[in-house]
Amino acid sequence: MIRPTRRLVLGAAAAVLAAPAVRAQGSAIRIVVPFAPGGSTDAVARLVTPGLTQRLGVPVVVENRGGAAGSIGTDVVAKARPDGQTWLLTFDSHATLAALIPQLPFNPDRDLDPVMLIGGAPYVLASKPDKPFRNIQDVVDRAKAQPDGVSFGSTGNGTIGHLTMVLLQGKTNTRLTHLPYRSGGLAVNDTVAGHVDMMIGSAAVVNPHVQGGTLRTFAQFGPERLAGLSGMPTVSEAGFQGLEAEAWWGVFAPHGTPQDAVARMNAALKESLSDAQVRRTMEETQQARLVMSDPATLGTFVQREVAKWGAVVRENNIRAD
Repeated sequence: MIRPTRRLVLGAAAAVLAAPAVRAQGSAIRIVVPFAPGGSTDAVARLVTPGLTQRLGVPVVVENRGGAAGSIGTDVVAKARPDGQTWLLTFDSHATLAALIPQLPFNPDRDLDPVMLIGGAPYVLASKPDKPFRNIQDVVDRAKAQPDGVSFGSTGNGTIGHLTMVLLQGKTNTRLTHLPYRSGGLAVNDTVAGHVDMMIGSAAVVNPHVQGGTLRTFAQFGPERLAGLSGMPTVSEAGFQGLEAEAWWGVFAPHGTPQDAVARMNAALKESLSDAQVRRTMEETQQARLVMSDPATLGTFVQREVAKWGAVVRENNIRAD
């Protein structure tokens, strides 16, 4: 057995004192993704963690805590110690939580501090190539001929994709069957398998399967045509006004997290996302429009999203799964 000598003990103590940042931050920083693995939020989180680990000097790990439209994982972060150890990387459904879940165990505005709006990607409708949909009018026509006979998947009740389809049904006086999933990845799997007629999801989560030929997109809900779908009109161009919808990813911290920690995370995220390979993956594979905002911009953006989509939730009496 090797016995510690006075020199070894003193050397170990010196090493601890020489690394205050690592000791202060603990063994790892966790990024909570409030959805199951496989969706675009999970993909974005795992894409940036290697760069964050390098730039922050400590391991950064992704923790998936899915369920209840993202509120379970978000609650974990809202109640976490504001010590820079725990962060939330979430999706657009964050803006609907307060309206969607009346007894929400936290206040999204009060209990979380904004860090960065990473960026967004337009929502698209996609189906197996052998499904009879070539444009959004095909969906409307079939739904009118077969009320409740056309199904669509989304990442859950009250998500922006689901709410967009609620608006579509209201504008066209149609009824579709909604199948909510816990993540975009699960919705994609069942759409590829043909268990659901189509799905609405971000271009980020759908694009790899479009590139692989297992899905075909036939409608895009962005304000302008996506570069990769330049030949496909937006829903507004197709005559369906008021249905613009973009997915987005944002990073938040427990309220009270020191501003210097927030600034460090914001800077590390920006540097990681600016890496040539990461940026290319975000823009080409994930079909994302990068923003990489400051904290205040995310705060203002979320307030607008809460007002817009919260109204849709309340007017249609929608509740979480």
